[in-house]
Amino acid sequence: MTAIYRTEDGGRRIRERYVQTLRTWPVPYEHRRVPTREGETFVVVSGPEDAPPLVLLHGSGTNAAMWVAEVASWAGHFRVHAVDMIGEPGLSAPSRPPLDSEAYALWLDDVLRELGVSRTSVVGASLGGWLALDYATRRPDRVECLALLCPAGIGRQKWGWVPKAVLLNRFGLWGQRKTLETVAGLDMPGSEEFLEGMALTFRQFLPRKRLPVFSDDTLRKLTMPVLAVVGDRDAMLDSQDTVRRLNETVPHATVRLLPGVGHSVVGQSEVVLAHLRRTSATQ
Repeated sequence: MTAIYRTEDGGRRIRERYVQTLRTWPVPYEHRRVPTREGETFVVVSGPEDAPPLVLLHGSGTNAAMWVAEVASWAGHFRVHAVDMIGEPGLSAPSRPPLDSEAYALWLDDVLRELGVSRTSVVGASLGGWLALDYATRRPDRVECLALLCPAGIGRQKWGWVPKAVLLNRFGLWGQRKTLETVAGLDMPGSEEFLEGMALTFRQFLPRKRLPVFSDDTLRKLTMPVLAVVGDRDAMLDSQDTVRRLNETVPHATVRLLPGVGHSVVGQSEVVLAHLRRTSATQ
């Protein structure tokens, strides 16, 4: 079994905190635990049963709770499936197959089959954006449209924040919060509780380090409507590189570069909803 936490007790405490957060889900929901070749996968399902499907894929170090602020907007129009990615601090299996293989696409095949979804729109953030891109380029016939928030796998990864993080992390929880402020770009009022939770998670959670970058030929396989929203102050990913490569390889994509925004792209639920509904209306 893959070790994704420093200690078993640390993993248990992270899961307990997550379960408490799930109780704040703002719309009616059901919890699904579906079998896959990589182990059990946890999904929070919301929205009308007869609405078009929408799959949400969260970022590294998080889980379906990442979407608490957005899901009410989207669940009014879609059957929303917020998936806990395998190998992340949620309630899914800790499995981490190689990223440079078809394993994650096969895992999502299993998840969608168990959910009864044959074709879906996908929203992905950061690592979840990477996964959304991987699936859409391998299974373009199964993806209605993509909405990507600070997606990994397009612009180069940046490492300039690492030395500062090493220094700050010597100062315990306070230093880890400051590191997350720098990396995520969440230094605005109202983000304190989120940063506290993330800092507690990263005291125990072992994130993936390097993510594969998609080739130009792979990105050209994105024939479905694509929205990408990135911040120009992203400390982890080169947003300008992301914008350039998408403009060159996916000319039909809508790409938004937000000034003064870091890696955490927040407050875009209505922008994403407009893209999803526009695509749904043309089908």
